Amino acid sequence: MRAILARPRLAAIAAGFLSATGFEPLGLWPVTLACLALLIALVEAAPDRRAAFARGWLFGVGHFTLGLNWIAHAFTYQDAMPHWFGYGAVILLSLYLAVYPGLATLGAWWLSRKRPSLSSSNEARDSFEGQRDLAAQPPGRSGVGASATFSLFFAATWLVAEYLRATLFTGFAWNPLGVSLLPTGIAIAATLIGTYGLGALAILAAGALLLALRRQFRPAAILGLPLLLLALWGNLSPAPPTPPGAPRIRIVQPNIGQDEKYSVEAEYRHFRTLAALSGQPRPAPRLLFWPEAAIPAYLDMEPDWRARLAALLGPGDLLMTGADKVWFKPVTENGVTTQKLAGANNSLWIVTPRATIAGRYSKAHLVPYGEYLPMRAILTPLGLSRLVPGDADFYPGPGPQNLTLPAATGRPEMKMGVQICYEIIFSGQVVDAKNRPAFLFNPSNDAWFGSWGPVQHLAQARLRALEEGIPILRSTPTGVSAVIDARGQVLRSLGLHRAGYLDSGLPPALPPTLFARLGNLLPFLFAGLLIAAAIASRRAAR
Repeated sequence: MRAILARPRLAAIAAGFLSATGFEPLGLWPVTLACLALLIALVEAAPDRRAAFARGWLFGVGHFTLGLNWIAHAFTYQDAMPHWFGYGAVILLSLYLAVYPGLATLGAWWLSRKRPSLSSSNEARDSFEGQRDLAAQPPGRSGVGASATFSLFFAATWLVAEYLRATLFTGFAWNPLGVSLLPTGIAIAATLIGTYGLGALAILAAGALLLALRRQFRPAAILGLPLLLLALWGNLSPAPPTPPGAPRIRIVQPNIGQDEKYSVEAEYRHFRTLAALSGQPRPAPRLLFWPEAAIPAYLDMEPDWRARLAALLGPGDLLMTGADKVWFKPVTENGVTTQKLAGANNSLWIVTPRATIAGRYSKAHLVPYGEYLPMRAILTPLGLSRLVPGDADFYPGPGPQNLTLPAATGRPEMKMGVQICYEIIFSGQVVDAKNRPAFLFNPSNDAWFGSWGPVQHLAQARLRALEEGIPILRSTPTGVSAVIDARGQVLRSLGLHRAGYLDSGLPPALPPTLFARLGNLLPFLFAGLLIAAAIASRRAAR
């Protein structure tokens, strides 16, 4: 440990890099906890605020550089920009996102050394000096209290910093720390304190590990025992099985790659693939699910396309498919008024057997620099408009809302929530809490995500199912499509680069979880509880 602490900056960036192996596709969550334990030791030993922030920031640089490597792959499909720019984009984004772990470590360092107002100056100085290099201390009574206290403060500050990462400047919530705990059973805590609270539990687990390695077993047990009980609860609390009479669903994955998705010559071949995988109509009604932007049609303006889709449906079937909704504006030039494309919605449409539209949802949380260009008037002259295809942006929809699926023989009327692609990663923002749906549909296009992005996307969808207590259905062009139950378990899936379909009954929803009722208020209450526990621990140790 002393040798590692002798080169704290190198240790921090290496620990951050290795910590990302706890996410999919590697799933090495024990490595993540070990790296977080090392980060705790490094920040405890930081001599000042600058060092505390720098060690957290360097950890974040390594962490995001590896975890977000799939973003570079997206640039192989962006002919308007050099493909090598993708690697620079990963580094630049990581340099920014690393600010949030840096703020977490700075906040924990400051809180753990904040001088109590009721203590004498000598007591405060002794407290400060006693915590200055905790990692190097042998096991002892004062070290026990101080190390546990720091872990509690750090869990709280990490929670707050991760929430800020997910919300500031439109937010980028990809790979929250808590998602690495999905295999452990501890993830059941997301039903109570959400994803950001789950990240705090990962910090506490790392703190317990560090204390155990220092042979400080009593505080290690105090931090670790609740986590073991949560893991036991999680592993003994499966979702109820899908009943035999559940509505029948089919999820289609056509394996149409990003390089050929928008090929005009292949348009009808792609449709034939989707049609063949959808199968023949059956006596029992079905719900058919196609991916995001599955067809190059404007369904409200092209009745021929609606008729083509309706021909695939039986009397009680419904088709949920992604397609754009376009908007025009009148433009007058030389006395002649024409209609010019103003913008579009990335939408999900419900098509009936009568070739009518039963509902439409428009994506609300758009991808900056992917679906729209922020500050277009400023960035276009700089050449950055090449990041966004076309001359018009997508418009955001109104936010979480339900679509009503009409009843059919053997299937009751029910409500479906929709979150298109990227939207599913935002904890507490996926369901209309006042109008709870029976399930969520997450059509997505992960074809440009490389091999790491799709499986990370799936893991985050699993967390949303667990938080809200409702099943989630995913349909993607190239994988991973899946049926996820209300406990976040994958019941059926189609892996990467496979054409196929998933037939299943619709899994049942659970009663609303505590998180589903109160949302992200609960993680902040948990953060307050952690800070109160840390203060109490510090006073008891003193």
